Amino acid sequence: MCAAMDDGVFPLGDFQLDGPVSARRIVVAMSGGVDSSVVAALAARTGAETIGVTLQLYDHGEAVGRAGSCCAGRDIRDARAVCDRLGIAHYVFDHESSFRDAVIDDFADEYLAGRTPIPCVKCNMGPKFTDLFALARDLGADCLATGHYVRRVMGPQGPELHKGADPARDQSYFLFATTAAQLDFLRFPLGGMPKAQVREIAAQIGLGVAGKPDSQDICFVPDGDYAGLLKKLRPDADTAGDIVDEGGRKLGEHRGTIHFTVGQRRGLEIGGSPEPLYVVRVDAAARQVVVGPKSALAVRAARIGGINWLGGDYTGPISAKVRSMAKPAPARLAGDRVIFDSPEYGVAPGQAAVLYAGERILGGGWIEATERAELAAA
Repeated sequence: MCAAMDDGVFPLGDFQLDGPVSARRIVVAMSGGVDSSVVAALAARTGAETIGVTLQLYDHGEAVGRAGSCCAGRDIRDARAVCDRLGIAHYVFDHESSFRDAVIDDFADEYLAGRTPIPCVKCNMGPKFTDLFALARDLGADCLATGHYVRRVMGPQGPELHKGADPARDQSYFLFATTAAQLDFLRFPLGGMPKAQVREIAAQIGLGVAGKPDSQDICFVPDGDYAGLLKKLRPDADTAGDIVDEGGRKLGEHRGTIHFTVGQRRGLEIGGSPEPLYVVRVDAAARQVVVGPKSALAVRAARIGGINWLGGDYTGPISAKVRSMAKPAPARLAGDRVIFDSPEYGVAPGQAAVLYAGERILGGGWIEATERAELAAA
């Protein structure tokens, strides 16, 4: 079926496999969305034996009748329909238990500790890139292909991880924990494409998911109400407390530290301050939300843990990205400290500091603590 496609619209994916591709086996991680579906189509078109694999992780989307949840039953059915259309095998594996342990419970524990977690990274580190790797190996695969918008580039010391070519779709921040061994086995055939081209390919093939909306929320959080989920998982999560200034003076009350993160301004509901106030720190143990002026958010360094380094012997200039929507800022790495050239704002424990050399991802780590910058008074 794929051989009939127009080459002008339907390019061959680069799966970076040595030898005759027809003798290779590609396992594709399929979520039921348009991205992984197109990866499967590109893989099948190479002539390699292609197998689609879907992990059933969390079926909350089906339970609440919500589309767009990457682990919902509807998405599994969509993935199966794509594989049927392409004429390739499709397997579903139930990994809900490991997903709950590695992602959902960690998500709840991090918020209760006053940190701001990134469950998508934990999912990539656990069920997706660990469990799927084992499954792909068991299936005799030569590589595991995913729909992530990043690029695998061969460098002088082996494969490197680079940003996706489309800045609006780049997912490199969420893949900083990819290990060198995993990168050796992974392929990202969409990394050089814009999203519009991916949808065009899906439409050309006649896939039912061609117009399927992208998931906007954390897959296991219905309608983005993460606080509601936390209260179900941890009934004591919504314990009220005080909003205080940096000197400890009470300014107001809150209904639970889980509703706040560093840099947040909305939802404080306190008045009387001559300047806007922001969350500077969340002290979960004391049930306090500490607020201050924007200048109090300025950070000169962050201590990171769980460092994953993909940079080999690279020693040149770096930049650090401390939030998924932030721009990388010039910095340097000194041991376990990321030191910023200029003060950085809204650096939250629990988030990741991802390190870059231009387009290349050097690695990163989890932000454990920050060091405040001493700013001159305006």
